[in-house]
Amino acid sequence: MSTWKLQKLCYYSQAWALAWTEKPIFNEDFEAWSNGPVCPVLFQEHKGKFSVSKGDISGDSSCLTEDEKDTINIVLKDYGNMEPYDLRELSHSEAPWKDARGDLPESVRSDEVITKEAMGEYYESL
Repeated sequence: MSTWKLQKLCYYSQAWALAWTEKPIFNEDFEAWSNGPVCPVLFQEHKGKFSVSKGDISGDSSCLTEDEKDTINIVLKDYGNMEPYDLRELSHSEAPWKDARGDLPESVRSDEVITKEAMGEYYESL
């Protein structure tokens, strides 16, 4: 999968976990980059790559709770078939990314954090 799509699927997994359980799956933040939400730590891990495979993804899934696994599986089911550009457009239409960017044009770089509180509140309201 493309690194771009991986970023968005991680974002939506985090967002829905916050909405449903009020607990993050991971501690790292997402920032309101031009192409949508990006986790800088994840970006650095795959910097320079267009796509990743299972072997390129670090982490231990056995550390996830059943709720976290369920959330990720629901996100993969609901968003996994979407193209990266569609996920980008979806995130651009939603308040957490838009509010973090404020009045910045899409072409301008930003490292503004999309807060976990904003994510949880917005997706909980849907």
